[in-house]
Amino acid sequence: MISRRQLLKFAAALPVVKLAGAGAPIKQARAAEATARPASNVIPWRNWSGLQVAHPRQRVAPASIEDLQQLVAEASGVVRPVGAGHSFTPLMNTDDVLLSLDRIQGLVDYDNENHTAVMEAGTRLYNAGELLDEVGQAFPNMPDIAEQSLAGAFGTATHGTGAGLGCMPVYVNGLELITADGERVYCDADTRPDLFQAARVNLGALGVLSRVHLQNRPSYRLERTLEWQPIEEILAEADALADRHRNFEFFYIPFSGWGFMDRQDITDAEIRLSEDHTDQNEGVYTLQSLRDWLGWSSRLRGFAMDMYMRRLPAEHTVLPSWQTYTHTRAVRFNEMEYHLPREEGLKAFREIREVLEKNFPEVFFPFEVRWVQADDIWLSPFYRRDCISIAVHRYYDEDHTAFFKAVEPIFRRYGGRPHWGKLHSLGPQELAALYPHWDDFLEVRQAMDPEGRFLNTYLRELFGV
Repeated sequence: MISRRQLLKFAAALPVVKLAGAGAPIKQARAAEATARPASNVIPWRNWSGLQVAHPRQRVAPASIEDLQQLVAEASGVVRPVGAGHSFTPLMNTDDVLLSLDRIQGLVDYDNENHTAVMEAGTRLYNAGELLDEVGQAFPNMPDIAEQSLAGAFGTATHGTGAGLGCMPVYVNGLELITADGERVYCDADTRPDLFQAARVNLGALGVLSRVHLQNRPSYRLERTLEWQPIEEILAEADALADRHRNFEFFYIPFSGWGFMDRQDITDAEIRLSEDHTDQNEGVYTLQSLRDWLGWSSRLRGFAMDMYMRRLPAEHTVLPSWQTYTHTRAVRFNEMEYHLPREEGLKAFREIREVLEKNFPEVFFPFEVRWVQADDIWLSPFYRRDCISIAVHRYYDEDHTAFFKAVEPIFRRYGGRPHWGKLHSLGPQELAALYPHWDDFLEVRQAMDPEGRFLNTYLRELFGV
């Protein structure tokens, strides 16, 4: 097995002409800030990737639910709650009040007979998984970014992967919201059911999500196998593997002809770490270096990656579920992700790959392809249809615009619904056509927040307000 260092040495020995403009950063976030900066010296807030910039005149971080109620009731202007800032759309942007829930975290209550728990909505996923594990419980499924808050994950229908597993809001029994006047409201399937349907995926537009009542399961371990294969072999068996394994997804490395499959199943085996561990953050930087050195020749670039990837061994680990699912993403990026009908997903993947490799040699970030089960939540992208989710990325300091603009029509042609926290160009008319309960959600939103206290400019445009 060759190491990444050996791979880079090999690439460096080949005739090298750096791809013109490929590594040239385009400072989109900085440009946006320069045009939007107010006259005062307000410290800007940026999302995780740096693409979104806001200049809130007030930042607040209440230490309790009671403090949160008072702050919301007394706030002036638009209030936007923020967690980890992992949304790439302007969901959190406000020049008025930016409200952090970072001080409202933790496990409030739990019932091991029914495997339920109540948690503060500001709890980050990496803390939530560990806290539940300590009392013998676990989420049925989790997404792969550890830093997200529960409020952000539920509010945007964040998901993991698994053909028989739904997005995060599916596993919510009840929700508590703080309304614009500071009132504390509870809802579930029997208590204010319309509010519950709207609040499970709410975009922070109904109020501030303060607590979540979770339907969990007993703690469990996952045996994980990560295996590299030529992409055509992966595509030939991917749908069958998604049905065979509890959790299944695959990644594709552009211009390589290779990808890797991630398969996970519940096990009673002892905890085991792989000797050959793939550091995905390091791997992305390796792909960036190959792009910079060999991007002038897709054939040579592909040859270098093929030589490397065909020698990579499979990895096998056994860990508690919450440690298997979530990871820290150290390499920043901007992302577009659409959720397509399951029967259409791999067709769309093939077209997107063709468009990328024909027109965008500067792209090096892997595609991510996941499976998600249908649900009945009004604004869930998985509403009443099993889906394949496809995510494409660009390095945070490079212009994503042309690439995303080229692939979005493919997503839309196959009936895709965009991830609420990731970049897309859809407006209220297009979204209303995709969501049968769009008007129902808007009706609940109007009733909960008639003055638009939680609506920033982006949400007003999104909802057609």
